[in-house]
Amino acid sequence: MKAPFPFSAIVGQAEMKQALLMAAVEPRLGGVMVFGDRGTGKSTAVRALAALLPPMTIVAGCRYGCAPGDTAPCPDDCRARAGKAVAEVPVPFIDLPLGATEDRVVGSLDLERALATGEKRFEPGLLAKANRGFLYIDEINLLEDHLVDLLLDVAVSGQNLVEREGLSIRHAARFILVGSGNPEEGELRPQLLDRFGLSVDVRTPTELSDRIEIVKRCDRFDRDPTGFAATYAAEEAATLDRIAGARKKLPKVEVPDAMLELGSRLCQAVGADGLRGELTLLRAARAAAALAGKKTVHAHHVGSVATLALRHRLRRNVTDDVGSTVRITRAVAELIPA
Repeated sequence: MKAPFPFSAIVGQAEMKQALLMAAVEPRLGGVMVFGDRGTGKSTAVRALAALLPPMTIVAGCRYGCAPGDTAPCPDDCRARAGKAVAEVPVPFIDLPLGATEDRVVGSLDLERALATGEKRFEPGLLAKANRGFLYIDEINLLEDHLVDLLLDVAVSGQNLVEREGLSIRHAARFILVGSGNPEEGELRPQLLDRFGLSVDVRTPTELSDRIEIVKRCDRFDRDPTGFAATYAAEEAATLDRIAGARKKLPKVEVPDAMLELGSRLCQAVGADGLRGELTLLRAARAAAALAGKKTVHAHHVGSVATLALRHRLRRNVTDDVGSTVRITRAVAELIPA
């Protein structure tokens, strides 16, 4: 099996890598939307991070990837089986194709078994396979709206409920949703875009040295994937340790009232709709602090994640021809002096 491209070997794209690391540390962020030019490493980065994470422990034979200590309902009733053997499996990375049907996504009745034996048995879909891992949707702006609605609802609730053909099935579906797309091929509806926790804007590198280095690394990886991965083994191990340490530290990171007020002032200053932006800003700042090894969220943590958490939640201002990123940068500069 071909070795995955190392996460540490990705040149540039610091904002995208930061967003993915925070999502890996704090799954409640609500996923990551990556919009930008084609061929900028969007899917490569997500696959690399999923491959970097350590194997997860599941109840052996469970089709839903349940953890041994999980209390969520499981249609297979896996934890009641005698022995409760466990297994180590890679963190799932599920690539959802644009042509997927709703049955393929949420699951459906196993027609072959039903016709052969008369038994009604649920066949898990892609949401079950993605449980505790990553669900990646390329060109999400081209995906049918009703599927996007369904995916976002499940991503928020952490459970998939299927009621059809006389079956009523509920199972855990906790995954990190990552969507990518090219704005030239169509935008997501604002009410759907707002449901994503973080938004990343990626562009083709403009520095000549970066472009040359990217080509060099891709060529080396194509010719010798195993050898190329070995040269980044130490950096990958350090990144993994950083994620593990941040996950352990996250529940203990304190957020002072002053930082909550700062987040609210930022949202007011840029005109973010609703309160989802403030909640995401809080969670993202806490994740950023945990990744930095800090016990308390400070102003620079809030400022560093403001663009990621808010750029996709702003209304278009007809009197201001600058983009949302510039508006947020201005607000951060005013409220968080250097």
